[in-house]
Amino acid sequence: MRLTVLGCAGSFPGPDSPCSAYLLEADGFRLLIDFGTGSLASLQRYAGLHEIDAIILSHLHCDHILDASSYVVVRRYNPSGPLPVIPLYGPSGTAERLAAIYGADAVATVDDVYDVHTLEQGSFEVGPFRVTADRVNHPVETFGLRVEHEGRVLSYSGDTAESAALVELSRGADLMLCEASYLDSVPHPPDLHLTGREAGEHASAAGVKRLVLTHLVHAWGDAAVTLAEAKSSFGGPVELARVGAIYELG
Repeated sequence: MRLTVLGCAGSFPGPDSPCSAYLLEADGFRLLIDFGTGSLASLQRYAGLHEIDAIILSHLHCDHILDASSYVVVRRYNPSGPLPVIPLYGPSGTAERLAAIYGADAVATVDDVYDVHTLEQGSFEVGPFRVTADRVNHPVETFGLRVEHEGRVLSYSGDTAESAALVELSRGADLMLCEASYLDSVPHPPDLHLTGREAGEHASAAGVKRLVLTHLVHAWGDAAVTLAEAKSSFGGPVELARVGAIYELG
């Protein structure tokens, strides 16, 4: 598996990054995990615009889905004709939300672009990947993910505060892609996001091999402090996600 970070800013785009979007590739299949604000631009730098085979949206907050609506234009109005429908997995109400963002007054459906499947707790196959989803701790229905291929494992937190489900999804993962939006030293709302220290604690509890911190909110935090917090609670390799970073998992 190859993971490319297309966007890693949390909540809104930062000065150096679009919002959450991650390209996962194996056996010629391209799976996009989240499609946040501004990430369509990054996609065009690291993959063919028309080469996405499937999409998973962890939850329906704008910073994780907005460019899935913009992508409707790419596939629907391709000059040589509409592109084939691709599978898209998301929480209940995903199709309606994307259609409403695009402009339901003009086009009331995205069915010509996406074959939308409701994301639920459990495992399913997407191309060469086996994906396991479970609910994590966020105000709206949100799923963390475990993605497996040929013995390699990527886990992804989605957006979450402290979550036992995230630990289970991440057991023994080769790489844990985990949000770290807040700082321990600054008061913040409960049951919304993790700090770097909490991300490290989840990684330690799960026994992951490598931790990559994402969903970094430039305006609210300090990336160096977030990294130091995570290193204080996780003894393995840990780093900050950045646009264009590529990770080879096996």
